Formats: sequence, C-alpha cells, structure tokens
Amino acid sequence: MSASKKLVICGGSGFLGSRICKAAVSRGWEVTSISRSGQPNWSSVSSSSSPPPWAHRVAWERADIFKPLTYTPLLTGADYVVHSLGILLEADYKAVISGRESPIASLQRAFSPRHTPNPLDPQSTLTKNPPTSPSQLTYENMNRDSAILLAKEASKLKVPTFGYISAAAGAPVLPSRYITTKREAEEIIAREFPSMRSIFFRPAFMYDSSRAFTVPLAAATTASSVAAKFMPGFVRDFMGSAAVKPLQADAVAEAVVEGLSEEGVKGAVEVAELEELATRGWRKGML
Repeated sequence: MSASKKLVICGGSGFLGSRICKAAVSRGWEVTSISRSGQPNWSSVSSSSSPPPWAHRVAWERADIFKPLTYTPLLTGADYVVHSLGILLEADYKAVISGRESPIASLQRAFSPRHTPNPLDPQSTLTKNPPTSPSQLTYENMNRDSAILLAKEASKLKVPTFGYISAAAGAPVLPSRYITTKREAEEIIAREFPSMRSIFFRPAFMYDSSRAFTVPLAAATTASSVAAKFMPGFVRDFMGSAAVKPLQADAVAEAVVEGLSEEGVKGAVEVAELEELATRGWRKGML
C-alpha cells in the first residue's frame, strides 16, 4: 500500500530535505524533490561528494518556489507535499558576522520588526517581483511566504496532506522574526486551507556526523536542555532552542515520513512526538 504513495518535497536537496527523501524512498514511495539546484550538492548534505545509492530513486527537479507555474504540474496526484525550505540567518545578519557591514546598521535592520503582506494579501507583489538573489531572501519571504504559496497550490490540486518544517523555538542570538514568521506560516496555512491535513513539524537543533561541527553543538545543547528543566519558565523562554533537546537529522526525517503516513497526526508536532514518530517508523522498517 505504501508503494503507491507520492511525496513532493520542496527543499529536498537540503540537509533535512535530502534525508526525508531517503526515508520516503526506503518505504517504496514515489518521491519528487523540487529546488533551484535540482540534485543536492552532496558534499554539503552528506559525508560524500557522490550521490548515495538511493538517490537515483528520487526525481530531482528544478523550480522556483516563488514562481508556482514552474512546479505546480509536479504536485498533481501527490499524496503528500512538504515544505522544507527556510533560512536561519538573513543577509543583514551574515554581513555583521563576516564584518562586511557596520554592526549597528545591519543589526538594526535584522532585528527590527517588518510588516510585509503575506502572498494571500491582495497587496502582495511576491509572485510578480520574486527574490532573485540570496541577498533578497528574508524570514518573511522564505520562512513564511514560500510555505503559504506552496500550500495554496497544493490545496488547489486537492493534495490531502501538507507538511511544513517549522521549528521548536527561536534563540537569543537570532532575530525574533525567525520564529514569528514560522508561527505565522502555521497559523495562516491552518486557517486558509482547512481541507488539507496540515502538519507542522517543530524540531529543535539537528545534528549529523556528516557535519562534524554539529556534534559538539548538539552535546552542548543537550546539556543545556537538561539544565533548563530546573530553571524558571522565563529563562527557558529566553534560551529558546537551546533549552530543547536536539535531534539527529535522520530521526527527524523518519518522524516526518511516519507523521505523513499516519492519518491521526496533524497540527503542531513537538520534539517529544517527533521522537515517538521516529521510533515507530524505525520499528516498522525492521518488521
């Protein structure tokens, strides 16, 4: 029965997206990945520069998330559509870190509130004037608007289930817009497209041995998440994702695929439920 399922994932060439593709093809699903690059840059998402054996079972398509006409034909007949795109740092914030711009001016732009219309708003010009370079990518257009656009097209084509890779929380070092735009996307998608079963997966920090720097960070985050249990609530709120248990990227991917396949899973899926879903998925794979 699972062999007949069709998954389309926008952002399938990314760190988590490629692992979702792997987990889905291991179940015999038909998988299509949509991204600007087509196939992943394997050395950036895995420990090898060569495609893994399972990669030939994925249709790696090129499209622009802000131009629906480039990908809507690929959504036809899908059982599941997943949005796995987003940015952690905007260009303004990266410029501060790299020293290319004045910290004061750049940080003011990065941390200041922005009120931009979402793509369902008649005033939005996103599809007419989409971002054309990385410097134009913002939390609003990547974390929020691209997900809403994709959900809109999926709903038009009567896709039964929509998955959105959100986040457990923000972080003190990130502008609050990082997490508020994700929560806005969740709220708008749930409200505007009630015919779809929408699932909002909320992992915290994700790690994998193929990205060596993530392993010690995960260890530190694990320690802080344990300590956070004994701290006042306002301290945990301030710590954000640093107070939440990190998860291995493969576990999150397995949880996403298992969550899609279980009809009873919908709405926000927090870290504890992600762990449960991953365990159920792996057990099924061993049967």
